[in-house]
Amino acid sequence: MNHTASYTFRPELARCRECGVRKFALFNNLTDEDLKLVHMPVEDITLPKRNTLYNAGDQAQSIFTLRSGLVKLVHYLPDGNQRVVRLVKPGGTIGLEALVSDCFTHHAEALQDSRLCRIPIAVIEKLDNESPRLHKQVLNRWHQAVMESDNWLTQMSTGTARERVARLCLFLHDDVTESCTVPGREDIGAMLGITTETASRIIADFRRHDLLEFKSRNVFKLDLVGLREVAGMDAADEGNYAD
Repeated sequence: MNHTASYTFRPELARCRECGVRKFALFNNLTDEDLKLVHMPVEDITLPKRNTLYNAGDQAQSIFTLRSGLVKLVHYLPDGNQRVVRLVKPGGTIGLEALVSDCFTHHAEALQDSRLCRIPIAVIEKLDNESPRLHKQVLNRWHQAVMESDNWLTQMSTGTARERVARLCLFLHDDVTESCTVPGREDIGAMLGITTETASRIIADFRRHDLLEFKSRNVFKLDLVGLREVAGMDAADEGNYAD
């Protein structure tokens, strides 16, 4: 793997019961008996912004749950341009193709300082063998990830540039902090298939019309009603973004 990250070994999965994103993560309904089955280490990973978790073609021996931050999954085109196929928010699972393939199929890069749990495939296999009901849960998560990618590509590559930027802001909205950390303009362009200049112009226009209220560097409070109107969405549509 080509990344810069710090690791902390956790001797057992029992600590997972204390994880703040556990209810959203891959093994959200592990029982205490399930946790006792596993004796292999799960690693805490700190991945700084702009660092790569893995590249397409890297050997896939683990999957990852995002605990905090934001990670993009990228496909590089023959001309060198990139296409973002999905953004992963806290609670989301990354690298599920490791369950069926020897190699990762996309590049995974941190858009924000991020923390993840690295789960060896051997852990998944042991839990599948010892607790069959978890096999269905893993398949459901795989299906969910595929659906999220399809939804992302549909929402972020169709409609006008204004609609796409509005949808991205709504996707990134944090209900807890009631704010949105907007990526750099180049990242927005790559995500939405628009130019950097267009992204900058639309963000500036949203600010002028109070759809984005400046809080701190790249952090904005959103006019959710106004942005949904621009995006052609309602609150139910927004729910389809959930990891």
